[in-house]
Amino acid sequence: MLANTELSADFYVLNQQYKKLVVALLDVVDIPKIRVEIDADDKSPAEKIAEDRIYLVESGSLTVIYRDKSLFTLDDGDLILPDIAGITDADATVSFGVAGGAILVSYPALEFMRQVFADTAASKLWTRLLVTQQGLLLRINGALSALDTYITPGYEIFSPGDTIIRQGDIADFVFNLTEGTAEVVVDGVTVGSIEEGEIFGAMAVLTNATRSATVLAKTHCSVVKVPKDQFTHLIKSDPATIHSLLIDMAGSIVNLNEQLVGLRGSYLN
Repeated sequence: MLANTELSADFYVLNQQYKKLVVALLDVVDIPKIRVEIDADDKSPAEKIAEDRIYLVESGSLTVIYRDKSLFTLDDGDLILPDIAGITDADATVSFGVAGGAILVSYPALEFMRQVFADTAASKLWTRLLVTQQGLLLRINGALSALDTYITPGYEIFSPGDTIIRQGDIADFVFNLTEGTAEVVVDGVTVGSIEEGEIFGAMAVLTNATRSATVLAKTHCSVVKVPKDQFTHLIKSDPATIHSLLIDMAGSIVNLNEQLVGLRGSYLN
């Protein structure tokens, strides 16, 4: 994903992570693919992009256009997802421009998502991909905006021992641990861990509560931060996010139960 404007270094870090997630997801999803060629002189490349399919840009590039404005460019390794809004509202339809031609790989969207939902690993990859994509689009939007608006840092790196979340703080963000391991501490007692790929901090955001635990970086950690309102929008627009969250929360509950059983056994002995 590229933009015709100057972007910060964290955009390029997220972009690399995004494309790795795309590769990992496509390795899990086993669907026959169809190649679509778009010529350099094609005046309406959007006509070759069906509403019921998901596309991978295999080579070349496509410019994303909305209401006659070029927003950004999709290049090798980027996904093109169905434009739901454009199906019902012609004025909201996203179109594409092409300069040097492009080759796309096409997958049927319903079968693609069926396989994603049926596989725990694929569901987690899909959620991480959407969260990362959201971070990329926020940065592009911020760079293109002429207004002096507040844009979340969105991406942070923590050293071992650093505090990522502090118990009792107001919950303004949901976090995705893209690299490293963190530990969960409640009232000074370690009650669990967070591994690479897990989403955390969502419970307090969804319930409008303060943070119930402290999260400390156990190793070098890279974290994507999604603002509360953006995360709420993501859940409403993509139910798969809820599925992945339930998986992570269930795992956390199992780990906590094991910790409690261990503590009870130690107390009885």
